[in-house]
Amino acid sequence: MTRLVLLGPPGAGKGTQAARLAERLGVPAISTGDIFRANVARKTELGVAAKEYIDAGKYVPDSVTNAMVRSRLAEPDVADGFILDGYPRTTDQVRELDDMLAASDSALRAVVEITADADELVRRLVHRATVQGRSDDTEDVIRTRQELYLQQTAPLVHVYAERGLLRRVDGLGSVDEVTRRLVDSLGEGES
Repeated sequence: MTRLVLLGPPGAGKGTQAARLAERLGVPAISTGDIFRANVARKTELGVAAKEYIDAGKYVPDSVTNAMVRSRLAEPDVADGFILDGYPRTTDQVRELDDMLAASDSALRAVVEITADADELVRRLVHRATVQGRSDDTEDVIRTRQELYLQQTAPLVHVYAERGLLRRVDGLGSVDEVTRRLVDSLGEGES
């Protein structure tokens, strides 16, 4: 079974690559952003709680995020595996994911970190913000998000490396090139 986590800083291409890998491997790509939006749209109890934080520009607390992910991982379409994008983000969330997987007597197959030069990522995101008309994505905001990633999520790289689960893949290049590197890192390349 394929149970993967994709890590990487904002702009590294996690969402794009999660969708491509999910299609190739026949498992759902699960993004916390998508889970938040679905719960908010359905006005679930967790969605209402998350919306308060999102509307205030704050991070949704672990208690709400963990409950949403736990609920999503209990759905039938993840029986053969999943690709998590955006979760876990903290070491506390790693422990929570460990508990979720242990409860179903399963484990992660791999954790893939998509790496990229910080300045290149800033250029990508500033360009994307301009194209999409996202005035809130300024260079300063983007760099702040990258710092937050380094502070909170980079320690996960260490945790998963110690467990022998970590694979690092260069996220620069064409989408197809990065996908090929990801597939190769998982041993899923064509024979």
